[in-house]
Amino acid sequence: MRDSRILSSFQDLHPGAGTLPLSQMPELVRSRELVFDTCKVGVVMRAVLFVQAVVAVAALFGAQSWWTWITQMAMFTGAAVPATLVWLLAVCALKQVLGRMPMPAQWAAGSVLGALAALYGCGLLAWMGLVNPAPWLASAAAGALVAAVLVAALVWRAKARAPAGTTAQLAELQARIRPHFLFNTLNTAIALVREEPAKAENLLEDLSELFRHALADTKEAVPLWQELELAEHYLAIEQIRFGERLKVEWSVDEAASKARLPPLILQPLVENAVKHGVEPSPEGAIVRISTKRRGSVVVVKVTNTVPAGSGRRGHGLALDNVRQRLTLLHDVEGRFQSALVNGVFQVRLEIPA
Repeated sequence: MRDSRILSSFQDLHPGAGTLPLSQMPELVRSRELVFDTCKVGVVMRAVLFVQAVVAVAALFGAQSWWTWITQMAMFTGAAVPATLVWLLAVCALKQVLGRMPMPAQWAAGSVLGALAALYGCGLLAWMGLVNPAPWLASAAAGALVAAVLVAALVWRAKARAPAGTTAQLAELQARIRPHFLFNTLNTAIALVREEPAKAENLLEDLSELFRHALADTKEAVPLWQELELAEHYLAIEQIRFGERLKVEWSVDEAASKARLPPLILQPLVENAVKHGVEPSPEGAIVRISTKRRGSVVVVKVTNTVPAGSGRRGHGLALDNVRQRLTLLHDVEGRFQSALVNGVFQVRLEIPA
């Protein structure tokens, strides 16, 4: 099965799928530690754009013409952007220390670091002779205020991250460990006990491994090789059930095995491939799992053939959960795509290596 060019003309599927409503979700204790996780490209980009917007508005005060506004904005940018980057690097380096502080102390520390970063930016302008006298006090106050706004955004991001990730995982687990899958597996094991006890034992071991991962403590990220092993256990169970109807192809790049991704994120994609590719087809289908490291990016693809004329469409819950959890972990550095082209469906994930 050729799948390398399926997503060359990408069309996103199921863009509006929702998540299951859950009430009274517990907030993870570790959310506090994630408040100052500013080492992400998306966080840096949004912070710089926000500060640049503030600079553009501030430059309007006293600007007599467009040229004056552009000149003032360029001067302010020369101080604000370096100061913002210094603040982001400082809180990123100190995130473990800051994460152990009480929340009021975190706000205070973030604001103080913002004031110091602003003084650094003001010092740059004074050193270049662009301001005389240097507005040290005003710069420190502005830096503290902007830093407080950034801390508020980071706190909101951390609070939204934990319950959203928990909700997505629980919804995914509900879709993954379906009752009929469990009953079919146990019935298959019962049928094999007398005639092929060794195969029945292997089947139950694979099922046990699936549930061991499902009931394990929640982690933010796991290595790719662990997700591949879990998918292999699942496919081993389904191989006994479907026999020759399920054809599995693997293409695994060892250089990509240490990439980090959310736990229990690959198996539901493989289950979707079996559910929508193998189950409705009397002839069966091909399921292909491939991983490839390309520079600083790891590409993971799950591809399956779809029977012609199949009217069976999913509600997109599993795909939406995977997309959401990938975004929560990797932000703009993670990418999720899905497409159906010429009877072949593919899901493609891109994660940092």
